[in-house]
Amino acid sequence: MSTIGIIANPASGRDIRRLVAHASVFDNLEKAHILRRVLLALDAMGIQQVIYMPDYDGLVERALRGLKLSLKALQLHMDMWADERDTTEAARRFCENDVGCIITLGGDGTNRAVAKGCSSIPIVAISTGTNNVFPGMIEGTVAGLAAGLVAREMADVKKFTYVAKQLEVYVDGQMAEIALIDVVVCTELFVGSRALWDPRRIQEIVLARAEPDCIGMSSIGGLLHPIGPRDAQGMFVRLGEGNTSVLAPVGPGLISRVDIQDYRLLSLGDEVVLEPAACTIAVDGERQIEVYHDQKVTVRLTNHGPLVVDVRRCLQGASRHGIFKIKTLGHKFSGKM
Repeated sequence: MSTIGIIANPASGRDIRRLVAHASVFDNLEKAHILRRVLLALDAMGIQQVIYMPDYDGLVERALRGLKLSLKALQLHMDMWADERDTTEAARRFCENDVGCIITLGGDGTNRAVAKGCSSIPIVAISTGTNNVFPGMIEGTVAGLAAGLVAREMADVKKFTYVAKQLEVYVDGQMAEIALIDVVVCTELFVGSRALWDPRRIQEIVLARAEPDCIGMSSIGGLLHPIGPRDAQGMFVRLGEGNTSVLAPVGPGLISRVDIQDYRLLSLGDEVVLEPAACTIAVDGERQIEVYHDQKVTVRLTNHGPLVVDVRRCLQGASRHGIFKIKTLGHKFSGKM
């Protein structure tokens, strides 16, 4: 049975950066509209079953209202914490239910939580967060088509996915967290409101991706040396007085001068030892770990991240192979592009 998993984060795109910067509010009504388009595309692709994570705003239930679909939509039965643990647990449950592809609605933090539980299930990530480097601005209909191709095994996963890089954070030798985009050392001593926006409170940054056309910490590195999702590199940046400064979009509408003391490129497997200090460590835009001055913190760049569907390449391949011709889309199709 062809099965798709859906994880839609009702809290994405609604953090404190709406107050301190100029970010738009991505409300849950719009997320439900996106999900409607996703579901209609999945149904057209012949997906038989959708399993979705429950949430306090009932996003998928909203999306299903009034739709007449052939596919079955089932809600996971699971305990809820109303935080990222729900996302990770749902991703783990998808592994048990033979899900062929996961569609996520959220930002970098949502997809980091998915990565902690999804094993080798491919992800189609739709951006509905604040600092969105990992997920793309993909139309829901198109995302559903690509996910349907993967879940029905009409697309060769090896051809149209790539393994994301991952940053592993170790505190005193024990892995404490992972990140898909950035690990940031902040001078604040407490997690507080979690979100990052002020570079004056940042000491060091480790990046898996450095992209000048994105918002957030990734842009700082990207303005020094661009590093894309498929590049086998990362970057370490130490902020402070030096010979280099960049004008970086650290938040929506928030463009700041950032002084760079030094930076260097990292190869896969490289480990960075962070300066010992009482601080907080942020992963993918949110402060998560409180560190004491006598603790040792290291960050390792790996290629142990999740499988990501390249939506554009997947649909281009389908077009070249005539997959969307009506006769081919029938249930008798047995080939693979």
